[in-house]
Amino acid sequence: MAVHRVVVLALDGVYPFELSIPVRIFGTASGPDGEPLYEVLTCSLDGRPVRTSADFAVAVEHGSTVVPTADTLVIPPFTCGPQDDRVWLPEPVAAALAGLRPGTRTVSICTASYVLAAAGLLDGRPATTHWNEAAHFQRAFPNVKVDPEVLFVDDGEVLTAAGVAAGVDLCLHLVRRDHGSEVANRVARLCVVPPWREGGQAQFIERPMPEPAAATTSATRSWALTQLHRPVSLAEMAGHARMSVRTFSRRFRDEVGVAPGQWLTRQRVERARRLLETTDLPVDRVAAEAGFGTGASLRQHLTATIGVSPTAYRHTFRTGA
Repeated sequence: MAVHRVVVLALDGVYPFELSIPVRIFGTASGPDGEPLYEVLTCSLDGRPVRTSADFAVAVEHGSTVVPTADTLVIPPFTCGPQDDRVWLPEPVAAALAGLRPGTRTVSICTASYVLAAAGLLDGRPATTHWNEAAHFQRAFPNVKVDPEVLFVDDGEVLTAAGVAAGVDLCLHLVRRDHGSEVANRVARLCVVPPWREGGQAQFIERPMPEPAAATTSATRSWALTQLHRPVSLAEMAGHARMSVRTFSRRFRDEVGVAPGQWLTRQRVERARRLLETTDLPVDRVAAEAGFGTGASLRQHLTATIGVSPTAYRHTFRTGA
């Protein structure tokens, strides 16, 4: 089977950290016999060294002629002057994107979403970008359905990540989508990053810091993860945290970025996904273990979350892994 080729397009002013994310994540992914699952090529528009946002340049091995060979194209963010004066799609960039083969998976990290939007690739699609730029991004591209609270958006062939380290989350998601959780989790362990992060960008938006003595919901979240096999009410979670329901709900959303009920459902879905990938338990048993009660409830939640039934998910990821 051909190795999936990831092409990373480094534009002038690229941020070095984000530039390194694809090769670090995809380059670490390997199969059962240690064989690489991805080939990562980094290119510039002309094959020459690229100025970065730091005090050094980066030499690359390829020019944009490799873009048409990509199975996945990743564009990291870059800096290029005042926000409102930026030209997000210079002619050479437009020409490079025009060379993409139909069906190529296209990914932006952080504010590189502006490039995809300027190219028309996000029209009518859901997308995200760094929370600090989200309002400006929505004004600049009103045809894009901007979600400023999530870490990344997977819309099939076009994916967008929020700021900086959300690029790690998105690349791990793609490894998980391509090869299953076992491979993605191994990559995460080797890179010493979490396989997934709770909540979204809302937890990083600037807010007044709580008083040092203020209680947090972290202990209750840890406890709730041990109770996924049974119904857990909001009142029970608040009681465990020794807070009123109102205070607990507010503090939980401030810390995690979503409401307690949404978070709990998300953890149940992740528990079900792991069981579907790693066990042969019947779907009804998986539903019970994950706290959904019935196979019908699990099917409803899994389809709403990732668009496939439990049986289809197991077939795809058990085979892929």
